[in-house]
Amino acid sequence: MRVEVFIPCLIDQIYPETAFNMIKLLQKAGCDVSYNPEQTCCGQYPYNAGFWDEAKKIGSKFLTDFSEDKYIVAPSASCVSMVKKGYDDLFTNTIVHNRCRNIQSNMYELSDFLVNVLKKDYFGAELVGTAVYHDSCSALRDCNIKDEPRKLLSQVGGLHIVPMRNEESCCGFGGNLSMKFDEISSAMAEQKVLNAVEVKADYIISTDSSCLLQLQSYIDKNELPIKTKHIADVLTSGWANI
Repeated sequence: MRVEVFIPCLIDQIYPETAFNMIKLLQKAGCDVSYNPEQTCCGQYPYNAGFWDEAKKIGSKFLTDFSEDKYIVAPSASCVSMVKKGYDDLFTNTIVHNRCRNIQSNMYELSDFLVNVLKKDYFGAELVGTAVYHDSCSALRDCNIKDEPRKLLSQVGGLHIVPMRNEESCCGFGGNLSMKFDEISSAMAEQKVLNAVEVKADYIISTDSSCLLQLQSYIDKNELPIKTKHIADVLTSGWANI
């Protein structure tokens, strides 16, 4: 199966290892993976800030950077949501309407693609410890992704997934929210992290690096004994660097 990968801005700039681990996962699953180095952003940030003209320019480039006839996989539900839903606002009834619809139908978040398209949930990963799973807003509410990450994580050797209070609550990042309403954003991050600490979790795992950046910032500031991990990094633990 031929797959193109989209690497979001945050992962490209801050968590590049997560991108490499996603590619290793897809290759281990039997995919022929390609990466277009000309790709940039999906346009989510200007779109959420209300700068739709600027977002449309970035989105137009995205539509030319990717193929209409191949699966496109990203390690970020928020970016997938932008393409699948935000692009409706930007490109409906334009000259690229049909191309946009084809790309939207082929766009998948990583865990969704592994479980529902490839029908694979075991990758031989091992990570000893206790973890909670954080449902990002984009994954849960926009992409309807809930069971897929948990199914994948249940197959990781040595990892014990436990529930925590308010699993489905927001981490407080929200792009503009964290910049315009810092105190509210920080309080939401605090609540999420303390809920994980309450159940003695070693890790907070999610599909979205933006959530993990938000939570890890609070963890580092308060020197708490817990870490954040992207699901791609968890699923390659124990074998990717061998």
